[in-house]
Amino acid sequence: MWRALERHRPPGADTVADAWRSPVRGLWLTSMLGAVLLVTLPLVLVTGLLDWIAYGPGLDQAFPRQVGWLRPPVFDWPTRPAWLFRLTQGLHVTLGIVLIPVVLVKLWSVVPKLFTWPPARSVAQVLERLSLLLLVGGILFETVTGLLNVQYTYVFGFDFYTAHWYGAWVFTAALVTHVAITLPRMVAALRRPAPARTPVQRSGPEPVGPDGPVARHPGPVTMSRRGVLALTGGAAALLAALTVGQSLDGPLRRTALLLPRGRQPDDGPNGFPVNRTAAAAGIRPEEAGDGWRLTLRAGGRTVDLDRSALLAMAQHTARLPIACVEGWSTSQTWTGVRLRDLAALVGAAEPAVARVASLERTGLFRRAALHAGQVRDPDALLALRVNGVDLSPDHGFPARVIVPALPGVHCTKWVREISFERADGD
Repeated sequence: MWRALERHRPPGADTVADAWRSPVRGLWLTSMLGAVLLVTLPLVLVTGLLDWIAYGPGLDQAFPRQVGWLRPPVFDWPTRPAWLFRLTQGLHVTLGIVLIPVVLVKLWSVVPKLFTWPPARSVAQVLERLSLLLLVGGILFETVTGLLNVQYTYVFGFDFYTAHWYGAWVFTAALVTHVAITLPRMVAALRRPAPARTPVQRSGPEPVGPDGPVARHPGPVTMSRRGVLALTGGAAALLAALTVGQSLDGPLRRTALLLPRGRQPDDGPNGFPVNRTAAAAGIRPEEAGDGWRLTLRAGGRTVDLDRSALLAMAQHTARLPIACVEGWSTSQTWTGVRLRDLAALVGAAEPAVARVASLERTGLFRRAALHAGQVRDPDALLALRVNGVDLSPDHGFPARVIVPALPGVHCTKWVREISFERADGD
């Protein structure tokens, strides 16, 4: 069958294959780029999985909710270190963006293989091609949808969380299959003398082999392999410089030019990023004004408190980060009432779950649930002030939740009610 395919070449196959003439393409360059991705892509996948766990699948609030047999072992997300979610989500988003030049150059390096005929000469090559198709499609899908989510541009007609989750599993399966097939060739190629040390004037194509993406009729040398790697690394470094500031406080935050809400809006006490404004959430001024009340529930008991009553309670101050799923994060100094004190006030000294409801009427995150460890943490607050002043409306006035290491979307703003439940559901 393979010989028959080779005899019946489609029209124009040779012309298209010969259009890719760069002499620096070859198994060594492809293997070097593949080694970089082999080290870094699993880190992107693992941090993405940890972020899903941080959302609280045990409390039925991770997205997607129903994942069937793809559900990994889960655990209660810890509150320490307080910067844990800031690290995992920031690394997931930043590294995913920084790797874009590496992915594109890796695809460029294997373009000639896409036009070889016959497409495969053995069953093993058929499996490799199928894994490559899913691998390329998976990484492009995850990258494009992830970038659109960071930019708050939802032009696709499907749920981002669900698509990103299942796309990641397709990509992971393809990556494992592809690595299992190609790892011996990659290791052998990297053990050879490094052609990247060869200057431009002495650079030439690698020998043509059955597995290497070497051009059949290479053109003149215009850049060394060292230059290709340097250009790729420089592009990745530039993206890092334009991205990493969103996960750091200080002057670098103003360099986050690629991220719309990771930059510092102003220098005031409330001048730190916000994902959803009060206007966008539909919070009416009269709802958050003098008539606002916080309702606490536990069992059959209910307590209503206005803001003056909350300010009269014991106040606790903690410097805690808040981190958003789009990758930005910031540390601020929060002051308010401990959640465990509110639980004790309503007769729930050892709550298993706290369910928080916002004045916001629509949106996926107008409600959130906190597990026992999050409620009882000494720095878990119903915050009333930030950096020494009252919260601004956009940051959740009259009161918001702030918990160490909790995803920002679950640090509910404009809180109107907290229900504390014991382990038996009461």
